[in-house]
Amino acid sequence: MKKTPRWAFWTVPLVLLLVWLGIGGTLGPYAGRLGEVATNDQAAFLPRSAESTKVVDAQKAFETSASVPAVLVWTADGGPVTGVQQEAATRAVGSLAGRTGIAGAPSPAFVSVDGRAMQAVVPLAPDLGKGLPVVLDQVRSAARQVPGTTVQIAGPAAAQADLLDAFSGIDGLLLGVALGAVLLILLLVYRSVLLPLVIIFSAVLALGLACAVVYALAARGAVRVDGQVQGILSILVIGAATDYALLIAARFREELAVRGDRAAAALAAVRRSAGAVTASAATVALGLLALLASDLTNNRALGPVGAIGIVCAALSALTFLPAVLALLGRVAYWPATPKPADATVEGHTVWRRVAGLIDRSPRRVWASSALLLLVLAAFAPGLSSKGVPLDEIFVNEAPSVGAQQTLARHFPGGSGKPAVI
Repeated sequence: MKKTPRWAFWTVPLVLLLVWLGIGGTLGPYAGRLGEVATNDQAAFLPRSAESTKVVDAQKAFETSASVPAVLVWTADGGPVTGVQQEAATRAVGSLAGRTGIAGAPSPAFVSVDGRAMQAVVPLAPDLGKGLPVVLDQVRSAARQVPGTTVQIAGPAAAQADLLDAFSGIDGLLLGVALGAVLLILLLVYRSVLLPLVIIFSAVLALGLACAVVYALAARGAVRVDGQVQGILSILVIGAATDYALLIAARFREELAVRGDRAAAALAAVRRSAGAVTASAATVALGLLALLASDLTNNRALGPVGAIGIVCAALSALTFLPAVLALLGRVAYWPATPKPADATVEGHTVWRRVAGLIDRSPRRVWASSALLLLVLAAFAPGLSSKGVPLDEIFVNEAPSVGAQQTLARHFPGGSGKPAVI
């Protein structure tokens, strides 16, 4: 029988490597472009069945031009507000009409009951995006022309600007922290220099592919993306891809110690790990898709986006990583390279006993595990999810929170966000 040429064993790994490098080079930039298709409208954070959500939808029929209010609040520095200060505040906000980013005529300034503060509302365009802080700076500069007062900006526009600032660069920060933690763990586990970098690169490629798929679907309205979904997607893909890669890398090391041939060891590692990786990915993906039953729009958005990320992580772990390991062989584990003698060394005592217990009594183990999970799940009805008030959303001190507190001290509750009936 004619033997297969030696070069044929390396064709598949080389092709897979080139394909993934092409994916990384072409689709990788989409990881930083998800913000272009992200939406953070108010209704996304409300239950679909809530009356307030229905009001948001019904209110669109009455709006001739949409706007986001910025609430200016002045406090007198040393005493009650004077008539001169009130006139100056009204002139200041009136001068903003017609400027870029201003959606309509600002309201005149009116004095609080205690006489120590003034309030005015400036409607801003709803589609300013990253230009919102610039427009707010212009509003603040005009409002500072009132002598003897301190001005702050509250309301939805100010809160939105603080949220933009809080989430600015958070994707890169989360990605950097996740990759740093993974790198440290891999260095400690494998005591290798090259393998942790290969696994991290595999995870980054999976993230790039997932972001490109999500971007294409979000641009066509098939899925929804917001700041929360963006951050979770990065952590989810990096974590899952690393988890699957650990299993395949460990199996490859064992097969390499037994067989000695890199290509055969990589093929055996994929065959013996594919079932576990696929089952794990399917379980997580289906669990995420269960979020489609959520009443909150942003929770429902996470379901399909997270499932896409998990599928991409499994695909990268089952194709790119084995291809690289087949090409590198024992070099991937340097300086702790596997030797033929490693195949006869027994595993850790604790895990060997666990494996033996599962092998002897599989039904008892799964029944006991299921019972324990049911006991823990019994505490689920006690979960209290009342939401987080505005002043507790931000870790650091936010200008909009301080302004809202000032507004609450001098004006009736709800002045910054009146009820709409």
